[in-house]
Amino acid sequence: MNEKILIVDDDDKIQNLISIYLQNEGYKTIKANDAMEALNHLKENDFDLIILDIMMPKMDGIEACMKIREEKNMPIIMVSAKSEEFDKIYGLSSGADDYISKPFNPMELIARVKSQLRRYKKYNKDATIESSVIEIGDLTINTDNRQVYVGSKNVRLTPKEFDILELLARNKGIVLSMSKIYENVWKEDYLKSDNNVMVHITKIREKIEDNPKNPVYIKTVWGVGYKI
Repeated sequence: MNEKILIVDDDDKIQNLISIYLQNEGYKTIKANDAMEALNHLKENDFDLIILDIMMPKMDGIEACMKIREEKNMPIIMVSAKSEEFDKIYGLSSGADDYISKPFNPMELIARVKSQLRRYKKYNKDATIESSVIEIGDLTINTDNRQVYVGSKNVRLTPKEFDILELLARNKGIVLSMSKIYENVWKEDYLKSDNNVMVHITKIREKIEDNPKNPVYIKTVWGVGYKI
């Protein structure tokens, strides 16, 4: 087992406890005391999973999760002393895959880590096999012939619309900022005054959504960007 896990928590005791249990299961671990340190680790290392505390100085786990999701799609398990339902929903909507409240049973955390890694490996394996065909609900995107279908209906997209839809689909569940979308599709630096992405998203929704004002596929994450 060579999976590498990043543990982000400002409490050294919790960091060490989680690390010991993970290492006993054969995982490699790297620890970070805050979100900024974690983001630096992510620039230098590839990780298979992140365990991320919410309540931290400098930058909280919610904001950190959103920043990570702009670039990475590995599983993120949020850990927090807050156990209210709203906090769990807020954590998961920011891009986390799972949420566990403090105090927690270390073996429950290990079980969740294993579950998320299994799902992630299966998803990546399936994505590799079907890399030219992306299916999300009734939406089918064929990247070989650049055809899009909703059910049996062929949808005609412009080249830029197709590129945006493919980018979002290949990053399913990850929130992409307008700047990230623009720079990936237009291959130019993004200007805040540029509304090209928003206009194209509107046009795509009109073509693939039954009700563009209440979209099923392309969701707006206010203040952050878009995701499928």
